[in-house]
Amino acid sequence: MSDTNFDIVIIGGGPGGYVAAIRAAQLGMKTAVVEREHLGGICLNWGCIPTKALLRSAEVFRNMKHAAAYGLAAEGIGFDLSKVVARSRAVAGQLQAGVKHLLKKNKVAVFEGHGALAGRGKVAVGDAMLSAKHIILASGARARALPGLEPDGKLVWTYKEAMVPDVLPKRLLVIGSGAIGIEFASFYNALGADVTVVEVMERVLPVEDEEISAFARKSFEKQGMKILTSATVKAMAKTANEVNVTVEAFGRTQDITVDRVILAVGIVGNVENLGLENTKVVVDRTHVVVNQWLETGEPGVYAIGDLAGPPWLAHKASHEGVVCVEKIAGVNDVHPINARNIPGCTYCHPQVASVGLSEAKAKADGFQVKVGRFPFIGNGKAIALGETEGMVKTVFDAKTGELLGAHMVGAEVTELIQGYMVAKTLETTEADLMHAIFPHPTLSETMHEAVLSAYGQAIHF
Repeated sequence: MSDTNFDIVIIGGGPGGYVAAIRAAQLGMKTAVVEREHLGGICLNWGCIPTKALLRSAEVFRNMKHAAAYGLAAEGIGFDLSKVVARSRAVAGQLQAGVKHLLKKNKVAVFEGHGALAGRGKVAVGDAMLSAKHIILASGARARALPGLEPDGKLVWTYKEAMVPDVLPKRLLVIGSGAIGIEFASFYNALGADVTVVEVMERVLPVEDEEISAFARKSFEKQGMKILTSATVKAMAKTANEVNVTVEAFGRTQDITVDRVILAVGIVGNVENLGLENTKVVVDRTHVVVNQWLETGEPGVYAIGDLAGPPWLAHKASHEGVVCVEKIAGVNDVHPINARNIPGCTYCHPQVASVGLSEAKAKADGFQVKVGRFPFIGNGKAIALGETEGMVKTVFDAKTGELLGAHMVGAEVTELIQGYMVAKTLETTEADLMHAIFPHPTLSETMHEAVLSAYGQAIHF
């Protein structure tokens, strides 16, 4: 493109970058996005979206195996791994094309290549030099590697290799039990792999409420997963087709031999080669430091998404992009992000979702709390679906009735959590939620009952 002068240039076309670009264009700003690989970023191409496609295949396969429980007959049940992977890639491809169309529709210029700061208001992309008063860094992050546990793409995988396997490993070790690790563990376990999960913390899904974490672990183990917590990998020895892993837990070591290892031990920000060296941009543990408006220490330079630190979630990145651009444009009534109102979702089986403070964190923050719980087994829709394994937990401020947190495990809770998120955003009290009429029969009734339970008024439990 001959035109290289813009109001705003965004380095990175992931869920933070492309959303920021579209919003900027809507606000009348001349906008450009620089993307070195694929529009949509890791989330769309190698994360959120294709993994959900894989997990959907696993869910359908799991249900087929239990057809008799629904009065149905299914014989010769199996799967074609290459077709499962192909469907996942096709879903990602369709959405990537959609992002490209949206940027074109909004007249956002797209430059392919690696972008880097090249002086005040300048971004270098190959031989091109773009200029803009405002530059947003949205370069994302990549999988963290641990010393001695580096991925090789063959026997030791990151999420990328785990998403496009050429064979189904009979024995699989997953290092890390956050959302990424547990989702892959759930996928491969459902397809028949012998899965072991190693977690350095004392419980799986360590960011979740302790009660939800314990419930999920029991469910995973019931499905056949082996879970080792308070455990560390001390060594890995590879042969041509196997990996021998030495794991230490509670002072004892054991050797586990597997066909593949998946590393899911966090991420590091893509701060390299961004031209930050001669700027006032501050980097802390591979992430760019920003204020509530996503501004860095360098005038006119901003950072959003995984690059700007936790929580590392696509929807947080997208919302940051909107907040950042609207602040730049001078939109009235722009609100900084409240981290307590960012929901988290894990699409394992059963699903896990939460928003706000856990019971322990609320107490640690000095709140007197009222806690409600309701099991899926008490819900008519859950019984009809054959999905009775689950629970909803609510945490309220005993003094004010403010909803401090909500925590869920069970079927479709990644969809249900949005109800509590809206309630928190609107600063809803327990009285508002109690008076709300929930449709019957729905899984959402568990949410209502969990609120009632906190105040001793649950009807069906």
